[in-house]
Amino acid sequence: MQEHRVSSWLELQEALFADSWNEALGRHRASYVFRGMPHAEHDLSTALNRRGLFVRKEKDLLRAFRKYARGTPREPLDSVWDWLALAQHHGLPTRMLDWTFSPYVALHFLTEDTDLAQEDGVVWCVDYRETNRLLPRPLKTLLKREGADVFSGEMLAEVAPSISDLDRLARHPFVLFFEPPSLDARIVNQFALFSVMNGPEARLDSFLERRKQGVRRLIIPADLKWEVRDKLDQANLTERVLFPGLDGLSRWLRRYYSPRPR
Repeated sequence: MQEHRVSSWLELQEALFADSWNEALGRHRASYVFRGMPHAEHDLSTALNRRGLFVRKEKDLLRAFRKYARGTPREPLDSVWDWLALAQHHGLPTRMLDWTFSPYVALHFLTEDTDLAQEDGVVWCVDYRETNRLLPRPLKTLLKREGADVFSGEMLAEVAPSISDLDRLARHPFVLFFEPPSLDARIVNQFALFSVMNGPEARLDSFLERRKQGVRRLIIPADLKWEVRDKLDQANLTERVLFPGLDGLSRWLRRYYSPRPR
């Protein structure tokens, strides 16, 4: 795994869009996904396995969620993976982590919390084509057949109709990236997707740290955060856009008009 500490806005742009040229297409089409975090020391544990609180309760949590959430989604959800996406989206502890195809959305989540403005932040950059090399054969075959690089709930359900089925596909750890259904405008505007590992206790940071290719950690120093934040605001990458509705509007206004700590 590579780690790089950037020192300027321009250097940050170069690092975020590195390796984005796709020779076959003749276009800049990156095969990376991004996760921005406000503190460089924050790990990639999931809400399910953080401090071991819910690891043994994964099936209980999802079963109860599906029972009591019936009738809530506007669209019927047939796949357990779509149900997991809905649960993750609304704060239930799951084995999923939030990612985005957009490096600027990742920068938003790195800079949104002004209480952590004095801490260095980090953007994880992961090439899903590299992580796909470690997928079990049935998942690789499915991606090749569909001409896809990441999964949908419908695709996953063909090979792994349940969470237990996914865990049985391989003994070695692997990670896949999964695009949720467009549950609401937040999912769409955040260009969102989720990571999923085979095992409720699996830690993605431990997995990624052993990769020699396709993984970068970009450290954004605290003294660069305010410039990044101001330029994202100018580019309209704000809570008002990423969280449509009055809640997002209020989050944006509260942050935007807060004085910068001295």
